[in-house]
Amino acid sequence: MAPASSKPLTLSLLGKLSLLLKLLVIAPPTLLINNLRCHLLALFRGASLKYYTLCAFNKFGLRHLTPLQLQHMKPPTIVYYKSWVRKQSIAAIKRLSTSNGTPKPEDLVLSELKVDIETLPDGASSLLWLGDRTKAKKVVLFLHGGGYAIPMLPGHINWCYRAYLLASPGDVAVAILQYTLVPHGQYPTQLRQAAAGLSHILSSGVKPENIIFGGDSAGGNLTCSLLSHLLHPHPDAVPITSLARPVAGAFLVSPWVSTNTSTASYKKNNGIDMLSTATIDTACGHLLPKDLTEEDKAWVMPVDLPQERQEAWFEGLDKVVSHVYITAGEQEVFLDQSVQLADVFKKANNNGRLDVKVEVMKSEAHDWILLEGENGHDGDATRRMRGWVKGLWGFK
Repeated sequence: MAPASSKPLTLSLLGKLSLLLKLLVIAPPTLLINNLRCHLLALFRGASLKYYTLCAFNKFGLRHLTPLQLQHMKPPTIVYYKSWVRKQSIAAIKRLSTSNGTPKPEDLVLSELKVDIETLPDGASSLLWLGDRTKAKKVVLFLHGGGYAIPMLPGHINWCYRAYLLASPGDVAVAILQYTLVPHGQYPTQLRQAAAGLSHILSSGVKPENIIFGGDSAGGNLTCSLLSHLLHPHPDAVPITSLARPVAGAFLVSPWVSTNTSTASYKKNNGIDMLSTATIDTACGHLLPKDLTEEDKAWVMPVDLPQERQEAWFEGLDKVVSHVYITAGEQEVFLDQSVQLADVFKKANNNGRLDVKVEVMKSEAHDWILLEGENGHDGDATRRMRGWVKGLWGFK
């Protein structure tokens, strides 16, 4: 398997010139076409037009920019985390100091945020904490998406704050995994880091029933890989075989779980979704090493396996997790594979001990909860996620 790169890769001068050319020449007509297509298809299908402009912009970046170009345009995950925490904390403290009425719960939560980073054993990954991990009763391990090529976005951290910290202020802390992006490291680098993160949280004394983990898109892929690792320890990752109880839950938002780009939902939604056949084919080439075997695919792209093998692979999932929450949009290319994964989970664990909740929303395309966070909205997808967490842990 391909190890993480020991020599940092940066965008070359040629890469910067290429980026400038793409932004000046390719972007304007492409964005116009993307916007027209996305909005017309949404209108024709009776879907809400909200966020489809953002879909069109994301579609351009994901399709035409390389991982290094995308990373050149975004601050690293740790840099953005530090900036967000400090900015939100200072603003909340200021609002509280000038408020004459009852303090808002949101400001009380934000005012207590502090930068808290734990470096994991490999030295290249870390846990970025939101909330006080020394006082919190529950922990969410958050695995952000972005095709393994894009750092954490504002929408991710807003999502964590709104869906998890506000689910029960003071009771929940979120550990955001900062992991190695491509091309700096291919699979299974990220699985190794996610397993180390979960192992660290468990070894710190947090009980499995007080842990939820999950993520969106590539983060959903990493979530599925981590579930597989709990069932079948990957030889390159720290084993987690001593769970006294299953972890409380796992959430997979628009999960990327297959290399197959010829399903019906790909054909139907190529034009409206931010993702496309070409985008995923390219992303698979960046993530997956050339020597990936069919056996390895079970950990990283399980829906590529024959149906019988999928069910056999996930048999006993109820022993490592109690609740699974899978969401997808009717307008996204991953729809069929998300639904298939949910069906596999149910069929492989039909003893009633594993609760699998699946939501497919008509107006939504890929990763809608992220788009709500990007717009700073406490939208329907965010409220549904918060409701799932509150119900799972019995919060009022």
